[in-house]
Amino acid sequence: MKKLISLLLIVAMALCLFAGCGALPASGTQGNTESTEETSQESTEGDLVPMKIAFCTWAGYAPLFIAKEKGYFEEAGIDADIVIIEDESTYGAAFVSNSIQALGQVLDRDIIQYNAGAPEQYVCTMDASTGGDGLVATEEIKTMDDLSGKTVALDKSATSYFFFLQALADSSITEDQINIIEMGNDEAGEAFLAGSVDAAVTWEPALSSCSEREGGHKLVTSADYPKAIIDVLTVNSNFAADHPDIYDKLEECWYRSVDYLNENFEDGCRIMAEGLDLEPEEVKEECAGITFYDKAMNEAFNDTKASQNVTEIADMAAQFWVEKGYMDSSDLSGFFPTLR
Repeated sequence: MKKLISLLLIVAMALCLFAGCGALPASGTQGNTESTEETSQESTEGDLVPMKIAFCTWAGYAPLFIAKEKGYFEEAGIDADIVIIEDESTYGAAFVSNSIQALGQVLDRDIIQYNAGAPEQYVCTMDASTGGDGLVATEEIKTMDDLSGKTVALDKSATSYFFFLQALADSSITEDQINIIEMGNDEAGEAFLAGSVDAAVTWEPALSSCSEREGGHKLVTSADYPKAIIDVLTVNSNFAADHPDIYDKLEECWYRSVDYLNENFEDGCRIMAEGLDLEPEEVKEECAGITFYDKAMNEAFNDTKASQNVTEIADMAAQFWVEKGYMDSSDLSGFFPTLR
């Protein structure tokens, strides 16, 4: 009941956000911001199916802007409206209210939303952070064991915590031997540079800026744990029930976009930068720590008989968040409709 009440409150907030009671934080938004609860049932010119696709400002999701500019969505019969939403607490509610029909987000956050009742299902894997996230530390901290008695800034409600504990599991110390201060990833990076903490879990650009503090360095990054932070594309299952071919269509648009980026990196980064309202160089720097999953990589990662496949990673994350009290069940049987 507590979980249901919380979700309903977030839904109310999201409805207010998307219906016009508040401003929609969307750089790169195409079209109007009217809720698609009504428009998703209608056809646009050329019988294109309208749908809103949301994600935050992160280059890992941005190839979807390539699909928009190059017409891949239109060719797939989709009238895509891409919106940038920085506050991930609204994502699950946006699915429930049908304010968005697809979402790019980190896998374990999707799982938490799914457990809370969001009508959300996996489509494909978008990318893996392979150096774009990490733990920065002062000069005297040379191994994870050296964190004993030190102050570490991180976000316990985010994937950064999941990543941190995986790295900590390879040490000889435990979490209770560390003084953890909770704050967002950006704030954690800023706190480290300001000298307020001994270490911090953060991401780009703060990750690469750690050396601005004397002795500051990257202690461990997502390159050391390449499947700890996986971003996936999910679809609103209620929307998919009316459009059962949407899984294949979204997959194809994503694969074509990644192929274009791989073959036309400069122009791809330009398109993504325009969509994210960033400079091309900023996007290129982020891409250096990202592995984009194309069709072949998805086929391998989606093979449920293979070790370390996407369902195995998801189950591990689900069990982790159940243990931490963020989920009451690790059952993901409905999250992977095309794999299980």
